[in-house]
Amino acid sequence: MAEVRVSRTARVPDPLRVRRYHKAPEVGPRVLFFSGGTALTGISRTLTRYTHHSIHLVTPFDSGGSSAKLRDAFSMPAIGDLRSRLMALADDSVLGHPEIYRLFTHRLPAEARPEMLQATLRELAAGRHPLSMAVAEPMRTLICHQLGFLIEAMPAGFDLRGASIGNLIIAGGYLNHHEQLDQIIFLFSKLVHVRGTVRAIINADCHLAVTLEDGRRIIGQHKITGKEVAPLESPIARIQLVEASAKASPKASAKDNTTDGTTERDTHNDDGAIVPVRPALHLNNRQLIDSAELICFPPGSFYSSVIANLLPSGVGRAILANPCPKVYIPNCSPDPEQTGKTLEQLVATLIDTLCADLDVSRNDCPNEHLLNIVLLDSQRGDYPGGVSVPALERMGLTVIDTRLISEQSAPYYDNELLVTALLSLV
Repeated sequence: MAEVRVSRTARVPDPLRVRRYHKAPEVGPRVLFFSGGTALTGISRTLTRYTHHSIHLVTPFDSGGSSAKLRDAFSMPAIGDLRSRLMALADDSVLGHPEIYRLFTHRLPAEARPEMLQATLRELAAGRHPLSMAVAEPMRTLICHQLGFLIEAMPAGFDLRGASIGNLIIAGGYLNHHEQLDQIIFLFSKLVHVRGTVRAIINADCHLAVTLEDGRRIIGQHKITGKEVAPLESPIARIQLVEASAKASPKASAKDNTTDGTTERDTHNDDGAIVPVRPALHLNNRQLIDSAELICFPPGSFYSSVIANLLPSGVGRAILANPCPKVYIPNCSPDPEQTGKTLEQLVATLIDTLCADLDVSRNDCPNEHLLNIVLLDSQRGDYPGGVSVPALERMGLTVIDTRLISEQSAPYYDNELLVTALLSLV
């Protein structure tokens, strides 16, 4: 059997192609996103009207909010962004399971007393709370079992204020399924009729560490984004993964990370210096990348949501092996993580991160097979350093400059305009 690579001239947007997807989303294209956080929530909801086969590889490295409480208690990957993406793609209509959707999106009160929160959680786990009572059997028993498992494992004094019930259910399932995320995410994808595929990029308890241009090292995703703490004053020079123990104590003992494959280096040297780890991309996620018809590096926190997904060993090689189009959609409004960076520097960082997985020098990196297109709206977007089309073209990229921001969506991308532009490239 011969393999032939076929190229075509794309019209962006392509109304005919988009209408075809809209009429039959159940056979829509496999568009893959490397992302995390909430930036893709609206885009994901819009996408379900055109395809039920989008793929979302999500970062499990969040270290703030309610995710931090679960991570500290159970030494587990962050699940808040996974739950958020599952809900964005879930069918919350009467044709799906809206009662499960309501349960998963419910949060415990932030101001209630601990004993009241504990009582509410026990009612939910026993199936006596109105939210769990609304779920039909056998799904109710299945969900309540995961919550019951969490309650049994929960340390004394665990802070339930503002906790997401969906996060607690997934955490219980994670603990109940031998600390593996894939199985429980797959299970709950079916329960809420997720119209797409959601996976953590790796199933490992890691944290993000950045080295700033002024030499400082910062560990923890929530300290990088500029949302929970003050934005960084110095540009980011490098981002790496470290084991979770590094966040708590730089001198903690090293251990091998074999949760999701292999780790190339231990976390610490004998002198306590932090050394990065590179967990391997799991075969299942490699196959998802192989199957994509369009690979997207979407808007969102540039380092902690997009680049973070590209750090595990094997991601760059998987992207290189897939001949489909690869498109970068830069943030069209200021991102605290991009301090001091121009658009060309961000593109170069993206390509360099992928090249680092190929064990080739920057000069020998096959850029054209790692990133093909930059999709933007220069007339309405605020891109760092402006948009220099010649500079991007010298990097071997095609720049598609089209209307992606509407009066209603400004200063952010319009979900409908962006989704239809992406689908036109498949």
